Amino acid sequence: MDDVCEGKDFSFPKEEEKILQWWGDTKAFETQLARTESLPEYIFYDGPPFATGLPHYGHILAGTIKDVVTRYQTMTGHHVTRRFGWDCHGLPVEHEIDTKLGIKTREDVLKMGIGNYNEECRSIVTRYVEEWEKVVARTGRWIDFKNDYKTMDLKYMESVWWVFGQLFGKGLVYRGFKFEAFYKRLAVQTLAVKFSFNYRFVKEVPDPEIMVAFPIVDDPDGAAFVAWTTTPWTLPSNLALCVNANFVYVKVSMYYIFRISCTMFCWSSWIDGFLFYFDDLLVMEIKWSVAEVRNKLNGKTFVVAESRLSELPIEKAKKGLPSGEANVLQNSSSTTKGSSSGKAKNMSATYDVLDKFSGASLVGKKYVPLFEYFMDFSDVAFRVVSDDYVTADSGTGIVHCAPAFGEDDYRICLQYQIINKVRESCYLFEAFLLKIIGENLVVAVDDDGCFTERITDFSGRYVKDADKDIIQAEKSRLVKSGSFTHSYPFCWRSDTPLIYRAVPSWFVAVEKLKDQLLENNKQTYWVPDFVKEKRFHNWLENARDWAVSRSRFWGTPLPLWISEDGEEIVVMDSIDKLEKLSGAK
Repeated sequence: MDDVCEGKDFSFPKEEEKILQWWGDTKAFETQLARTESLPEYIFYDGPPFATGLPHYGHILAGTIKDVVTRYQTMTGHHVTRRFGWDCHGLPVEHEIDTKLGIKTREDVLKMGIGNYNEECRSIVTRYVEEWEKVVARTGRWIDFKNDYKTMDLKYMESVWWVFGQLFGKGLVYRGFKFEAFYKRLAVQTLAVKFSFNYRFVKEVPDPEIMVAFPIVDDPDGAAFVAWTTTPWTLPSNLALCVNANFVYVKVSMYYIFRISCTMFCWSSWIDGFLFYFDDLLVMEIKWSVAEVRNKLNGKTFVVAESRLSELPIEKAKKGLPSGEANVLQNSSSTTKGSSSGKAKNMSATYDVLDKFSGASLVGKKYVPLFEYFMDFSDVAFRVVSDDYVTADSGTGIVHCAPAFGEDDYRICLQYQIINKVRESCYLFEAFLLKIIGENLVVAVDDDGCFTERITDFSGRYVKDADKDIIQAEKSRLVKSGSFTHSYPFCWRSDTPLIYRAVPSWFVAVEKLKDQLLENNKQTYWVPDFVKEKRFHNWLENARDWAVSRSRFWGTPLPLWISEDGEEIVVMDSIDKLEKLSGAK
């Protein structure tokens, strides 16, 4: 570098190009690998990028850091094999092919043939390899592009099979349910992080907003729990109501005050109440008729969280009404006794607080279900449970639980054994132990987003289209209805709403390994060191079981053979084993 001088004629980019040329002419990287071949190996795994797009600043920054680490380890006396890799599978590749071929439905793929579809996917995954190599080399990074690896390579996929087999043999694999956005027409799962990569896939849309009454079994006042939901289509699958054990709940009873216009007042001694005049308006509080009105209007005694009482369809108390009461005007055309020409202009609904109690005291109480589609669960379902996920910032403080359509609903119903927690079975061949979590969960929505035969009144109908009819079917239980505008995800394939549904998935029991993972983290050298005790430690501390399966056409298949009755399972942990048992190559 003796001839390097600063000035208007000096160009850093040109000097870099000269160095790159010299490295290439002398095969500097290859020579370094050869000279260090006998030294201890420093294992370096390079997380592969997608080759379906060009490199950006993030790739260049991460690549530079990786190059610094591997060069340093080489200078400290190690042999460092560096192979570039390509992530070939996943949603982005399928998205490109769907756009290219105009694929809109699952049936389109099946008609084309899965093999042909996968070949189309394979054809684009190396589209930008040359561009990547130019950019990475230009940054000065030493890495082997000629001996690269691809996640679609048979040997690579076989290594994944082997790892899966090892985990399975140690009892660290089980089958359960994962909740994901589900696109009805292609029946594929779409992770939130996947569909949010483009703002076009989330829209502000109106949905029904309703409050529904669930009569409490054997309640002396004929009271009903009131739950709020913006997904009426989940109500046919309701199995529980969830409260917050720490909240205060109230039982309120509604009664009516009739206001009538009157020009002449007749006899009034029969009224067990009081009368007073205000201009030409006669107000009568008819105490003796309250019970009669309440009995005629079923579900007018409600239980809600005290902090959410204002959400019931009544207005705040007006001046002149007793403290703790509220009213709302409702149209009426009934004639009221006690006046010669008095017609009721309107009536006000008010409430009395009959009782207060903690959420914890409600746990276990049974209620009358909205529908009878799940009466086979009646011994364990249709009761109140509790969890802290119930908040006081929306709804009524009571959440309706449909375990097939909500992760918290599923978790809570497992906890309270409304659905079975675990079935353990030993299988033939390898005598592996398989756990099936939530085995008796009934998902009453099929792969097309339509109700199954279990939901007899709406069988075959797309769930979102059935909202209005479901509301109408339970009109007698309806406490309040309206519209609620919120952000909602849409499918990137067809621009149609996604629905959340329990999807059968295979899990790795990471939580069983948590202590071991935390201990290994302590033995790891981190730069910067605070990552060790903060970010990465916290991530491991909160690690959850890992759902490794996906509903995809283009990906590494899980190496499982399972009998139709689910009582036999074989793990194909090698290509050789698959060929021997299948009799095909």
